[in-house]
Amino acid sequence: MLKDLHSMMKVGIVQFMAYPATIGGDGPIIETISKIATDDFFGAIEVTRINDPEIRGKAGTILHHSRLAVGFGAQPVQLGNKLNLNSFDAQERSNAVTRIKELLEQAYQVGAKNLALLSGRDPGDLQRPAALELLVASLTDICSYAQEKFGLGIILEVFDRDVDKCCLIGSTGDAVKVAEGVKKVCSNFGLMIDLSHLPQQRETARESLTIAKDHLVHVHIGNCITKHNNHPAYGDQHPRFGIAEGDVDVPELTEFLKVLLDIGYLRDNDPRVVAFEVRPMQGEEPDLIIANAKRTLREAWARL
Repeated sequence: MLKDLHSMMKVGIVQFMAYPATIGGDGPIIETISKIATDDFFGAIEVTRINDPEIRGKAGTILHHSRLAVGFGAQPVQLGNKLNLNSFDAQERSNAVTRIKELLEQAYQVGAKNLALLSGRDPGDLQRPAALELLVASLTDICSYAQEKFGLGIILEVFDRDVDKCCLIGSTGDAVKVAEGVKKVCSNFGLMIDLSHLPQQRETARESLTIAKDHLVHVHIGNCITKHNNHPAYGDQHPRFGIAEGDVDVPELTEFLKVLLDIGYLRDNDPRVVAFEVRPMQGEEPDLIIANAKRTLREAWARL
């Protein structure tokens, strides 16, 4: 029988998705971070930009006192501003790199140990190889800066290529190619696999995690809807576990955890982050969706 899940993983949560009123850098940031920080079910948290420097300072103090492992998500800023790290336009690509470097300052201020980001748009089959080279160059620049100035790691998250976000890095195989390229120069780089993205990538947990295992440094767990394109949570919207139309529930999460054990990502007395990325739909209460996620994880763990 496996030990308690908290001895095998730091259960985390993406704060700005669970409480989407904060995703733009304003709203009830202190209240929601405090709520997570005082819940000892969690050992990790991911935050994003915080526009007000005073609020950012207060958040950093709370996170420091909490002993939570802190990560910083640049994805909302990238998506909201259409920042493309693999753009064929040199100025556009340079602007994207500069903005990420600015966010590294915020990440450092709140005590984050890493910054997660995503690639730009996929340009199609013919231009993809050239775009991958540009992405490697941008990430190498960012990683070098992150290490030298702040001692932070950079994490590339794998998304979908043709469902919702339509990213260049829409397959685990391409993510590994990029990781191999960046790590020729920088050691502070790794990959994130998100369970909720796998149905959109048309990859199984075993396929994706086995391919990524040598570069895997972070994991998200969540749900998605791919079979009903008229559903309000279609695509990469991270609806609650158990929603009738969803692709991911206890069986899929159980298999995902099993593979994480098999590849050695999860190991006893060396807990690594497994973070919920769940988002309440219209009319849903964030705290109830978080409680749903906890129960789902407990049930999946009990089935291993």
